[in-house]
Amino acid sequence: MSGVGWQPTLGAWLEAGGVRFRVWAPEREHVDLVLDGPDRRDPIPLEPADGYWTVLVPGVGAGALYRYRLDGTGPFPDPASRSQPGGVHGPSRVVNPGAFQWGVEEWPVPTLEELVLYELHVGTFTPPGTFAAAAERLEDLRELGVTAVELMPLAEFPGQRNWGYDGVDLFAPARVYGTPDDLRRLVDRAHALGLAMILDVVYNHVGPAGSYLDRFSSRYFSSSRRTPWGPAFNLDGEGSGPVRELLIENARHWIHEYRFDGLRFDACRTLVDHSPRHLLAEMQARVRESAAPRAVLMIAEDSRNLVEVVQPEAEGGWGLDAVWADDLHHQLRVSLAGDRGGYYRDFSGSLEDTARTLGDGWFFQGQVSEHFGGPRGTDPWPVAPRHFVVYLQNHDQIGNRAVGERLHHQVDAAAWRAVSVLLLLAPETPLLFMGQEWGASSPFLFFTDHDEPLGRQVGEGRKRELRDFAAYREAAIGGHVPDPQAETTFTRSRLGWPERGREPHASLLRLYRAALALRRERGLGRLERRDYRVTGEGGELVLEAKPPGSDPILVVVRLGGAGVLEPEDEDATSPGRARGWRVLLSTEQAEFAGDPRPPRVGVESPRPRVDFHRAGAVVLTRA
Repeated sequence: MSGVGWQPTLGAWLEAGGVRFRVWAPEREHVDLVLDGPDRRDPIPLEPADGYWTVLVPGVGAGALYRYRLDGTGPFPDPASRSQPGGVHGPSRVVNPGAFQWGVEEWPVPTLEELVLYELHVGTFTPPGTFAAAAERLEDLRELGVTAVELMPLAEFPGQRNWGYDGVDLFAPARVYGTPDDLRRLVDRAHALGLAMILDVVYNHVGPAGSYLDRFSSRYFSSSRRTPWGPAFNLDGEGSGPVRELLIENARHWIHEYRFDGLRFDACRTLVDHSPRHLLAEMQARVRESAAPRAVLMIAEDSRNLVEVVQPEAEGGWGLDAVWADDLHHQLRVSLAGDRGGYYRDFSGSLEDTARTLGDGWFFQGQVSEHFGGPRGTDPWPVAPRHFVVYLQNHDQIGNRAVGERLHHQVDAAAWRAVSVLLLLAPETPLLFMGQEWGASSPFLFFTDHDEPLGRQVGEGRKRELRDFAAYREAAIGGHVPDPQAETTFTRSRLGWPERGREPHASLLRLYRAALALRRERGLGRLERRDYRVTGEGGELVLEAKPPGSDPILVVVRLGGAGVLEPEDEDATSPGRARGWRVLLSTEQAEFAGDPRPPRVGVESPRPRVDFHRAGAVVLTRA
């Protein structure tokens, strides 16, 4: 299962009798290796070859500290460093991934049909905020019913705390979470429990401090394009070939050296690439080829609603497995919490529009978006719904709010239970954000640890970026947005695990476990377009599905207030419409609700009558 044939071409790796060092610096005339610590000696010149520089140094091994001197300047860390024990400005360390003793050699990777994602930030997932502490909580996630853990980015970043999107050493796991082998132990533990591990990677930019890539070559970054967060990688300009190779090698290294089961690509809309073959199309193909026979999951974050992202290359697509789909989240926030600023202005939150969004995978399919200033989206119907990742929360949709409030902090408990069941039984692939399953009381705030004045500038830039959201703008004017640089902003974002055992958190956790068990037992991840329909009727969202090999299922969701789902006006003797239903799950069962108000359900009709006293969800099947 580990894959064969992996051989790095960048960084430092062990060869017979020593360590091979190789780096790309095409504009430099001299590149010298500077060894630190016990291996210190005179600088060692590297030999040039087609813009790359290399040397085999005998007598050194894993643990050796090194940097590069470039035409007499520096020394600087390795752009492909596997470890930065002293931080982004310190020396790189040679790592031997082959020395790690894996406990699991064969492990199942969930298919897309089985995929239920759980996004977490290592630093705030547990009080210690380490790989080792996260490993101790994986059994809780298996019992919850998720099948894959998605880690927010791990690339080494400046300071002691960060979301991870300011990473600068793309190959080096952040030292504040533990060693490279600690990360391998986390992955190994997940595999022992039957969980897949997916890593969020950032290939659109590097962080604003601590990157030395431009010292090695001016060709690493585009001369004509920037992202909202910094210079864009040069993917299609002069000298872009080795830049693409660096990024593809980085993706392959996570799969081989750490045995991750997949990657989630951040902000793909900013990966501007006019090459004949888009970077991600090439990357996914080469990663899969080198990992075979292992399966590898590839997921994009792309707000443009482009179906080509998940279509095969043979059909003109990129060949990825899934794409984050924001529209359902936006419809539900407008409906439940009344958000109207920023991109929410494009969404009505109406029952009809929400039903269409859930049924199709996304709402915008070419209509003009006021927020984007033009047409947005494509027809999602050429691909199955499981190719769309949907959510009620994720790191952006919480952390980009003024005070990091989660949706369940803003809606009543009955509505949260109802919409949770809608997510967990959707035909799309559900994603949970850490703590969602028990209604965590902690916020998830934006936090950084940059040196000043950069830290202050990042905070001000964030205010400008989010000024279109009225709540954020008002909070900023009133001085209520927590300081991203303050350590308390970080510590407040940590999950409080003991509250899971207390009400009302324990009841909600039971509901999440029950709903995910139902999703698994009924095979809802296998639904094809022909197998279901979603409608908005009266005040209810109704999902009618016939999973392959399973009985029909009916999910009735009311998002607020009392109301009645009336039976269909249809002859009960119609072909294929046997009478009688039975309830599989209700969010108002006593084990899920501290103050249950179960709806009245009439089951003896072609379709049941459901009389809600308040927001809720009922799941039924044919008796």
